[in-house]
Parts: sequence; C-alpha cells; structure tokens
Amino acid sequence: MNKYELMYILKTSAEEEKRTQLLEKFKGIIETDGQVENVDEWGNRRLAYEISKTNEGYYVLVNFNASADIPKELDRNLKIADEVIRHMITRVEA
Repeated sequence: MNKYELMYILKTSAEEEKRTQLLEKFKGIIETDGQVENVDEWGNRRLAYEISKTNEGYYVLVNFNASADIPKELDRNLKIADEVIRHMITRVEA
C-alpha cells in the first residue's frame, strides 16, 4: 500500500449537506481497498487565481493509504463531480 494525499476544492455555493455527501462518497471509494488516515477541512479560502469566475473555494485535504488503482478511480469520480473546482492526488514518499 502506498501513502497518498488528496486535496480538492469545492464551489462555495455547495451546501453543507452536499459537501458532506461528497466527502463520504470519496472516503467510500478510498475504503474499498485502503484506509483514510486523516480528513482536514480547511473551509472557505481565497483562491490564488480566478477559476471559472470564482475567487473562493472550500478546501479539503485527505491523507490515505491505498493500492495503486484507487487514485485512478478517485480521479475519475472527482472529474465527474460538478461541485469540484480543482483536485490533486499526490503520492507521499516515506
């Protein structure tokens, strides 16, 4: 199993219920063949640059352990979700 870090930014217009649903969905994908170590919700922050006429986003950082195929499935689901502005999955070197 490899260590990964997932950072994604949601639209600020997304309601809290929808944010919770997305977080649970992404955690569920990870937990199919891995485990979530930590979920850190940073909340609303100003973006470094404007994305699709948006200046703010809701940041979420997830640290997890998983096999190599989980980040691919996670990436696919993050690209499909309309509320996700940007995301990045990186492998953490031990």
